[in-house]
Amino acid sequence: MSTPVDRLFVLAQYLIPQHFLSRLTGYAAQCRIRWIKNRLINGFIARYNVDMAAACGEIAEVYENFNAFFTRPLKACLRPIAPHPRDITSPADGTLGQFGCLKCDTLVQAKGHEYSLHALLGGDFERTLPFIDGEYATIYLAPRDYHRVHMPLSGTLREMVYIPGKLFSVNSVTTDAVPRLFARNERVVCHFDTDAGPFVIVLVGAMIVSSIHTVWHGPLSAHSGQIQTFTYPAADLRQIRLNKGDELGHFMLGSTVIMLFGPHRMQWAQAVTTGKCLKFGESLATRLD
Repeated sequence: MSTPVDRLFVLAQYLIPQHFLSRLTGYAAQCRIRWIKNRLINGFIARYNVDMAAACGEIAEVYENFNAFFTRPLKACLRPIAPHPRDITSPADGTLGQFGCLKCDTLVQAKGHEYSLHALLGGDFERTLPFIDGEYATIYLAPRDYHRVHMPLSGTLREMVYIPGKLFSVNSVTTDAVPRLFARNERVVCHFDTDAGPFVIVLVGAMIVSSIHTVWHGPLSAHSGQIQTFTYPAADLRQIRLNKGDELGHFMLGSTVIMLFGPHRMQWAQAVTTGKCLKFGESLATRLD
């Protein structure tokens, strides 16, 4: 049950200038003045109990700005990738939210809140069809988590769609209260061809997320306020092929990743439960042939 503080927090998000606040945060996160950026980083580490022993750089001084700290790489071999060819792995460190089978084109956001696949993918029925009655999983990246996103299985990029939108927080308080949040927030939808058939991974923006980056395009952000589509034809010799475990992109501050599979393409591991703390590279499911 929500508290009065929770309700006030959600109400404030409807009233504040979300994009202006995110841009302002983005400017601060790029600051290279040593004492300012060190204070920001050390304050964040203390506030969220960040495990810096896992990072390549363990102290604030080695990062040129807050953004570099927030997207810090991990030490080599710290996250082994599940080795079996049929393993489908977690794309990120985070908490597993809702997952399972879609009911036609409906996903569960939280108890009492559902949203449509059609809306999530930007309102295009053709993009929706391969995933009707398929499988999905939502992973929340908390502020303390490692914030790079990796491929859960090998695939070839076919299309990327940037969808402008709101920037509500994606923490549990807000997802429990704001209807259709993931289909309302700014997001980047990446379509891949894989051995498990068509696969989509959605990077969902959030409050004070200044931008979403992909490794092949760089930062994506609103320009005209319109949906932007980028296609990568099969005949193009410069195909973008990513192997399982390869970095796909990252967030500038925390957010959510949603994975989509077609029906009868994969099976969730028995150990997978809602609320499970995940590490990128661990097995979540098995590909079905």
